[in-house]
Amino acid sequence: MAVDFRCKALPKTLFQPLLTLNDEELALRQAQWITVDAEPGYPCRVSLTDAKVGERVLALSFVYHDVVSPYRAAGPIFVREYAETVEPDVNEIPTMLRHRLLSVRGYNANGIMIVAQVVQGSDLETVIAGQFDDSVVEYLQFHNAHPGCFNCSVYRC
Repeated sequence: MAVDFRCKALPKTLFQPLLTLNDEELALRQAQWITVDAEPGYPCRVSLTDAKVGERVLALSFVYHDVVSPYRAAGPIFVREYAETVEPDVNEIPTMLRHRLLSVRGYNANGIMIVAQVVQGSDLETVIAGQFDDSVVEYLQFHNAHPGCFNCSVYRC
């Protein structure tokens, strides 16, 4: 039986204080502005869309799996300069995920990864359903398989 799910973007409020900093202040926080030169290529974790050529994205390291476990993790992400936090509908897969090769990772309530699969974004529904069939899986995370960067988390509804 299929389980309803929702992809969760990162809230813009987490990054708002950084958006007005100058280059030197950003550098002190290991962050910098990049002007997008290819599409796709710069997926925004707030809007869950690929940035357009010519847009600016803030590149920064972000603790995306903030748990007390060996699986606590941080990595690089992009945030579009004028992004607004998106709230995808139930069972909606953001378009930016459809054309990517993804690692789908399932975690238990203790933040321990218990399952992982690599899948084309066009086949995500099958993998989500399969991983959520295991009642021990509390939530999922999508990562780009090649560069390995975090995209978003997914929760049961």
